[in-house]
Amino acid sequence: MTSPANAQERPKWTLVIHGGAGIIEKSRVTPEQEAGVRTGLEAALEAGSKVLANGGSALDAVQAAVQVLEDDPHFNAGRGAVFTWDGINELDSSIMDGRTRAAGSIAGSTTTRHPVALARAVMEHSPHVMLSGAGADQFAREQGLEQVENSWFGTPERRRQLDELKARQANWFDVDLKYGTVGAVAMDSQGNVAAATSTGGLTGKRWGRIGDSPIIGAGTYADNRACAVSATGAGEYFIREGVAHEICARVRFKGETLKQAADTVMAETRELGGTGGVIVTGPTGEMAWSFNTPGMYRGKASSNGERVVEFYGEQ
Repeated sequence: MTSPANAQERPKWTLVIHGGAGIIEKSRVTPEQEAGVRTGLEAALEAGSKVLANGGSALDAVQAAVQVLEDDPHFNAGRGAVFTWDGINELDSSIMDGRTRAAGSIAGSTTTRHPVALARAVMEHSPHVMLSGAGADQFAREQGLEQVENSWFGTPERRRQLDELKARQANWFDVDLKYGTVGAVAMDSQGNVAAATSTGGLTGKRWGRIGDSPIIGAGTYADNRACAVSATGAGEYFIREGVAHEICARVRFKGETLKQAADTVMAETRELGGTGGVIVTGPTGEMAWSFNTPGMYRGKASSNGERVVEFYGEQ
């Protein structure tokens, strides 16, 4: 999927979002689930589009879109995040500004309602790029970000998934590819790009496991010289491939289209054993996504009036 990128048709702003990739097939998704996910994606598109249509920044737009998804229990981020093996919710997020390549990320947060807001606070109000665990939540409190009990994130369905995992006597994390990571990429009317990603990780994760979502260059990357990328999938492989940065590098140095670069990097990730997907946009106004799973919850919008939400295959 690509969008026209010539000067005449170049949109003033673009927004692409995802709500996770994996075994997403029509036969496995109930009508209620499909309706709920669609409503959530459309709400996130609306929130981000409103920012961009009013002349707001790509950074504000991706944060606005991701925060909507963090509050929606249909996705594995914020409320509705999966449980660790020990029965708590540990949240990871990152955000990056393509104009300055400033970035912020957090891992293992347990009490901050909007992890993406905390990642942005790290970027803008700390000397660091990445904070983790209790320190990340302490910083969030110092920044006045909304705090909740850890139980606020949990849902009965996510608890059931953990119980099912343990009942199978599986001694590893969930390998059923039930990814629900959320993310957004945008280009604003100034031609700046930004990316943000947020996740609860994998059901049954142990030992403070951290995936690609909060890692700049793996799950999130933005550079005005190339593009903005947000990823979802088997984090260990996305880290090893450096997926988000690799896509931007191919665009910047090889002159590939966003779709070409995304497809190539996703194929290489698959060769390593990793499944998932990416969303991409750039200063040309091109929008793209690529995934090597049966489906990916995704949507896009632009100033040209384009508005699409898709679930399955390459529709």
